[in-house]
Amino acid sequence: MAGKVYLIGAGPGDPGLITVKGRDALSRADVVVYDRLAHPALLDYAPPTAERIFAGKARGRQALTQDGINALLVERAQAGLTVARLKGGDPFVFGRGGEEALALARGGIPFEVVPGVTSAVAAPAYAGIPVTHRGISAGFTVVSGSQAEAGPDAPESAARWSELARSLAAHGGTLLTLMGWASIEKILDALQRAGLPSNTPVALIQRGTWSSQKTVTGNLETAAALGRAAGLAAPVVAVIGEVVRLREEMAWFDRRPLFGKRVLVTRSRTQASRLCELLEDAGAQPVELPAIEIAPPDDFAPLDDAVSRLAAFGWVIFASVNAVDAVFARLDAQGRDARAFGTARVGAIGPATAAALSRRGLRADFTPSRSVSAAALEELSAYHWPGVSVLLPAADIGRDELSDGLSRLGAAVERVTAYRTIPAPDAAQRAARAFADDIDIATFTSSSTVRNLLALLDANGDTGREALSSSLIACIGPTTAATARELGLRVDLEAQQHTVEGLAQSLINHFSTTENTEATE
Repeated sequence: MAGKVYLIGAGPGDPGLITVKGRDALSRADVVVYDRLAHPALLDYAPPTAERIFAGKARGRQALTQDGINALLVERAQAGLTVARLKGGDPFVFGRGGEEALALARGGIPFEVVPGVTSAVAAPAYAGIPVTHRGISAGFTVVSGSQAEAGPDAPESAARWSELARSLAAHGGTLLTLMGWASIEKILDALQRAGLPSNTPVALIQRGTWSSQKTVTGNLETAAALGRAAGLAAPVVAVIGEVVRLREEMAWFDRRPLFGKRVLVTRSRTQASRLCELLEDAGAQPVELPAIEIAPPDDFAPLDDAVSRLAAFGWVIFASVNAVDAVFARLDAQGRDARAFGTARVGAIGPATAAALSRRGLRADFTPSRSVSAAALEELSAYHWPGVSVLLPAADIGRDELSDGLSRLGAAVERVTAYRTIPAPDAAQRAARAFADDIDIATFTSSSTVRNLLALLDANGDTGREALSSSLIACIGPTTAATARELGLRVDLEAQQHTVEGLAQSLINHFSTTENTEATE
């Protein structure tokens, strides 16, 4: 029995622009055949076991020919598999989706088309340019710029551009060209020669909706040279018409405080997503380089023993979300839940840790005003500790400051390894990719991320440490910052609130203040 193929529009770049139906189809796929312009993050929606096949095409090179792609889709579906064909933009807007649909129909293969957001509309929108606007543009035309390669003097091409120029001049609409960057001079010149005024506004938008989006504005006469001077490269959407003038007031995407900045994220893979999401919302381009991975203890016996005695402790104090996750994982393995804490009081060092407990049905009895051990000890000293038993689930290489401080206050402290932090196994390859381009900001969320990244860079003789010296270095709090300084790094920024949300907000505040200062000088 034949499988089924979904021709899915991936949208123009921003992974948030994929449709719900497209995401759901990916989640059921046995095979994903994806294009060069589909955001890599979208592949995460597919099951881990799904086969992933790159079928990208670019000028002068291609992983598979179109005939090869068509045959591949038919072959996998005939084998009874569900195939997600992930295409940049919309499959039927210069995406050759029609050719693939015909091949499937002629092969007797069931298929569905899942429309996507086309770059012809999304790229201008992210540049602050509406393709239609009351009183300015009552319609828009989308054309393939690749057909201009024959030259504006070719009979077919000349007639085509003359017709487009007359329509634009007469009706005040918007003309959009896709896949035309290699021929942009010919296109703009052809429009001028066909009678469109040379001062007609033009916007050139590179990689629209991606964090690396770049927009250059000019007119028919100047835009091509300005785009070349700015270093634009395909893919570029050209917007031609009076609506381009609205960008000056309506630009939003590239005016966010961290827009275009490459930010190194050194958290473990399982923890990086929230920070990356916050950075992307502020316009940054996160560069994930997990310096650590969270691993279980070498031996669960000590942790299991402590977890079995939770109700016997006077206090259980968690210093991290990882510790919360580890303890509750062992509770679950024992078939127990939050009720196992009995009358034990619960402490959480930091709001993120308190939130992790809350999600599991526990309200922290104590959360310090600042998420550092020194502040926690100062505030905990107000409680009665002599003879009180305290459980501290922690990392294998965690600092003993809290444990030692409570012991000095008279508590009977039992510190147990709840998890280990280990170097990420593929960090060397990731580091090479991460530092291939400049890093504007490096973020560190724990002392172990600092130690492991620097150990990696030093061991490989990498120039990454030198690259870090030219980056703004931001730490989640004073403990992490102290470790960074001890290891020779200059720390430029410490988060006021010691959470990933606080770290992201501190970066936003820093660059917003910097830009405002520069604007007034």
